[in-house]
Amino acid sequence: MPTSAKRGTLLAWGGLPRRPWLLAAVLLFGFAPDPAAAHEVRPGYLELSEVEAGSYDVLWKVPARGDYRLALYARLPAGCTDAPDAGSFVGGAFITRWRARCTDGLVGKRISVDGLAATRTDVLVRISHLDGVTQTARLTPDQPYLDVAAAPSRTEVARTYFVLGVEHILLGIDHLLFVLGLLLLVGNVRRLIVTVTAFTVAHSITLAAATLGLVHVPQAPVEAVIALSVMFVAAEILRAAHGRASLTARAPWVVAFVFGLLHGLGFAGALREVGLPQTDIPLALLLFNVGVEIGQLAFIAAVVAILAVIARLTSKGSDDRAGGAWRAEALVRTPLAYLIGCTAAYWTIDRTVGFF
Repeated sequence: MPTSAKRGTLLAWGGLPRRPWLLAAVLLFGFAPDPAAAHEVRPGYLELSEVEAGSYDVLWKVPARGDYRLALYARLPAGCTDAPDAGSFVGGAFITRWRARCTDGLVGKRISVDGLAATRTDVLVRISHLDGVTQTARLTPDQPYLDVAAAPSRTEVARTYFVLGVEHILLGIDHLLFVLGLLLLVGNVRRLIVTVTAFTVAHSITLAAATLGLVHVPQAPVEAVIALSVMFVAAEILRAAHGRASLTARAPWVVAFVFGLLHGLGFAGALREVGLPQTDIPLALLLFNVGVEIGQLAFIAAVVAILAVIARLTSKGSDDRAGGAWRAEALVRTPLAYLIGCTAAYWTIDRTVGFF
């Protein structure tokens, strides 16, 4: 066997394809993001903050696109008097604020969202009581209501923040494209494990620091630089494809760690929007981070599985040798790199313009 056939590559795990264009097409259509999408598709958000006994400031965010919003309506318990403002479109949401008066409080009462059962989105609900106790829950089309508790159980807190972590990474297209770029840069399983571990450690550090208030960084610049990091990785893939040695190609875990610190600040921005329960901050932070990791590993497993299965199917009965295999890999990596890079460039410009 030629020496080049022994060199490990990601595609070599499942055999290399005889028809590389097929693999490239599947990956392009399977992972191509909507360039118009924001950092992530956020769910609806309902916040009730008790400002005095039985009186609550209400913030209601409904997902929107342009001048159209989802037909979702927050329904407070019977006995609550409220007068929602007209509301306005801000970014990708329709926002309404008002003061609600619930004479008997909210504990033991039910809050629901009308219209949620007819959608595929979720609504995050956060309730802050005067005594400092907070309750955060995730309403879904299958369960569009919440029974307010005096104090949420640790199990409820763990489940809610774990699911939030999984959803955040799987809906964060920029984070996923960064991880995909790292996959295309690594050469074997060992390097993949080291690279992913470096990314995990790094974003865990800044996620905790930013969420706990130890680091304060404006979110808009962070989102712009995250997009820039994705574009950088895409450029490194193309540089490696042309045989140009770089630190990223030789030691991808270094880049993964450095940019992982930045991506952690992005994760923290989403977590700050939801808030942390004052009585279970360590548990909520831990489970959110675990959820992010599970979602990230699921994405990596899906990419590797697709590569392996398609490569095996397209190489059956072939007598391809190493030369054709390497050409096939180049055909796959190059279009994906351009797709990632162009999308990230659009995000970088869009998010930078948003500063002004």
